[in-house]
Amino acid sequence: MVTPVQPVPAFVRLACHPLRWRLLSELATSDYRVRELVDLVDHPQNLVSYHLRLLRDGDLVTTRRSSADARDSYYHLALDRCANALAASGLALHPALHLTPVPPRPSTAPARPPAVLFTCTGNSARSPIAEALLRHHGGDHLEIVSAGSHPRPHLHRDAVRALREGYGIDLEGRRPRHLDTLAGRHFDHVISLCDKVREVCPDFGDRSRRIHWSIPDPAAEQAGYPAFVRIVAEIDTRVRYLLPVLTP
Repeated sequence: MVTPVQPVPAFVRLACHPLRWRLLSELATSDYRVRELVDLVDHPQNLVSYHLRLLRDGDLVTTRRSSADARDSYYHLALDRCANALAASGLALHPALHLTPVPPRPSTAPARPPAVLFTCTGNSARSPIAEALLRHHGGDHLEIVSAGSHPRPHLHRDAVRALREGYGIDLEGRRPRHLDTLAGRHFDHVISLCDKVREVCPDFGDRSRRIHWSIPDPAAEQAGYPAFVRIVAEIDTRVRYLLPVLTP
């Protein structure tokens, strides 16, 4: 009896190409613009753009216009889609290879807790949301801080509401802080959630790992509270996949 040949899963076809795998690997750590990816992978821009288009068509990579310069776009790895596609690829090969992509929780505290800084412009929505969600998802063994280049007087009420209603997190009484108040401190991971603050964020030690998440300001959208709910969900996905990286 001849076993019917199953088509190669789309994820395998896309990811098996060396350059596309390199692009996926780079985007797994940070959002990047095309010219930055060109420098990282050391290939011509037209070739990089071609393979990025294939990854976009396969829904493994998304793009978003830069809020700092609308002529630019940031590429982002669709983490949940990649996880689901990888799990489906294993299942297509053998029923026992069904994968459940659950990020591991740390079991013991490291000798020195990694220090993480989230930044955005106003420190009133995106960066405090990320700070709160990382702590909520098991960041007890981490030093987590957020700050802004031009902090607002108060947290945005819709950010507070979205975290309270969606995750039971209470940020009442929390006040935005300025990046200048953190001068002299060292952070192992500096994560910018705003295209504008990425351009002005100061250095926090030579060994700091810089990561960028290109996330629009929900307060600038016309959708109101639903925009905050959507942005909180996006940040939550990124934070859940970040935690195993911070506490392997």
